[in-house]
Amino acid sequence: MSNLALHAAAADRLVASLPVPGLAVTGRVEPGAAAAHAAVSVSATFVGAFTADFALALADAGFVAEAGGGPEARTTAVLRPSFERAAEALQGGVLSELAEGDAWELFSDPDTAVFEISDGGAPFGWFAVRIQDQGMRAGTAPADEASIAGRLGRIHDVEMALTVEIGRTRMSVREALSMEPGKVIELDRSTGAPVDVLLNGRKIALGEVVVVDQDYGVRITRILDVAEAPR
Repeated sequence: MSNLALHAAAADRLVASLPVPGLAVTGRVEPGAAAAHAAVSVSATFVGAFTADFALALADAGFVAEAGGGPEARTTAVLRPSFERAAEALQGGVLSELAEGDAWELFSDPDTAVFEISDGGAPFGWFAVRIQDQGMRAGTAPADEASIAGRLGRIHDVEMALTVEIGRTRMSVREALSMEPGKVIELDRSTGAPVDVLLNGRKIALGEVVVVDQDYGVRITRILDVAEAPR
C-alpha cells in the first residue's frame, strides 16, 4: 500500500470513530494551512511496523464535555479511541499517550499529509499524518518480526496506565450533583462477574479482585485477543 493510501486510510478510520455524527474527510490541504485556525490540538506518536506522528487540530472542542460525560472530561481521553482506530491502518504497534498542545511543527512539515474534516458545513478540524520511518515500503514485503520487535524495543521502558474497572453506569448531571456521602450507585456488573483490565483505556484482559497483604489486587483470568478487545 502506498504512503498516500496509508495516510488516507488512517484519516478515514479516525473520522469514522470520532464521537460526533455526520463527519467526513473532505480532502487534503496544504501543510501549514490549517493549524492556525485550530482552538485545540492533540498529538501522539505510533511505533510499530511503521513509525508515525498523528495530530488532530479542532476548530471547536465543545463536543468533548458531552462525549466525555461532563465538563471535567479530558480531550485526550475522549479522542484516544479515535487515534487508536487511525493507528490500525499502520498495522501492529503501540500508540503513545496523547498530548494536548501546539502541533504546529507537524502541521507545517511538507512531509505531513493533512486532511480536512467537515460536518458538511464549516470545517470541524484537520488530521495530520507523518510517516517518519517505514518498516515496509510500497511494493515490498511487510517488515519481518525481528524488525518490528526491534522498533518496539525502543519503547519497552515507557510506562502505561493499567486500570481495573468493576463496572459503569450513566446518570444525568442532576443525579451527579445530588450525590452525597452514603449514596449507593448501582453498576452494570453483577456480583461475581469478572472485572475489566484496561491498558491506557483499552480492555486487554478479564480478572477477579483479590486481597494481597491488606491491599486490593486483581488475578488475571483471561487475556483477550485482538478480535475480542473493543475498539
